[in-house]
Amino acid sequence: MVSRTLFAGLVLALVTPVAQASLNVFACEPEWGDLARSLAPEADITVATTAWQDPHYVEARPSLIAAVRRADLVVCTGASLEVGWLPALLQKSANREVQEGEPGLFYAAEQVPLHQPHDHVDRSMGDVHPEGDPHVHLDPEAMPVIAEALASRMGQLAPESTSDIQRRYLSWRVDWNLRRDQWREAAQRLEGRELVVQHTSFNYLLRWLGVEPVIDLEPKPGLPPSASHLSKVLANDRLDQADGILVATYQDDRPAQWLSKQSALPVLVLPATVTGEAPTQTLPDLIDHIIRQLGNLSNDT
Repeated sequence: MVSRTLFAGLVLALVTPVAQASLNVFACEPEWGDLARSLAPEADITVATTAWQDPHYVEARPSLIAAVRRADLVVCTGASLEVGWLPALLQKSANREVQEGEPGLFYAAEQVPLHQPHDHVDRSMGDVHPEGDPHVHLDPEAMPVIAEALASRMGQLAPESTSDIQRRYLSWRVDWNLRRDQWREAAQRLEGRELVVQHTSFNYLLRWLGVEPVIDLEPKPGLPPSASHLSKVLANDRLDQADGILVATYQDDRPAQWLSKQSALPVLVLPATVTGEAPTQTLPDLIDHIIRQLGNLSNDT
């Protein structure tokens, strides 16, 4: 009787962790948390930032360090977007599995070519990323490539879940392709529109839609709009051709509102990443919402 009890206990101890096993994922930005959740809904996912935070500037808080320490997989944008805070998290976490060069660290920007790479970057240029524009999550063509690569990496780290992860990736891809067909139809109506923007947060999607960001409220990337620069923007001849002003929710919209009063251009303040709530709960939902709002803007002007 004792031997059977011991045997049953050993079997339970061996089987239970496998049955309950799930990836522990740390996502630097909400878009990667959303994608990871689509591929592995049973995963324990911690997201470092929100749609109301500038992802360039994040405090390496003890809670984030602890989350990285527990992580099997860290998913970030890369391309120097998190250069001001991610290295500190990785170092202080002392988690060997998620350090640079390890399978546990995944950079989305390394999976696809980026727009506007620079051979030379210095501080005088502002917040310019040498690798290129890192805000690639709003690129309808790049995201399936990134999703496939992430699914492969997750399967590598959790081989017992590979088939489930691949099945969910295929389901995600079908939905994305259907949505992309709808976005292409919307792009035909939006093509040729022009916008005043602040930073490059939406540029991948705008470029894909054929919408041109003709003026930037930032004098240099990452620098807040100054009074002198706003005066130059107001005097810019291309302002007359613009259909509106687009800023992200994490940005100070006061410069955009000032320019709106001077020019009568409408202002769109939109999340540049998922919020977890309708109508921008998921990444496809976010793109739906942005395109819908751009369409409303073009109808009003």
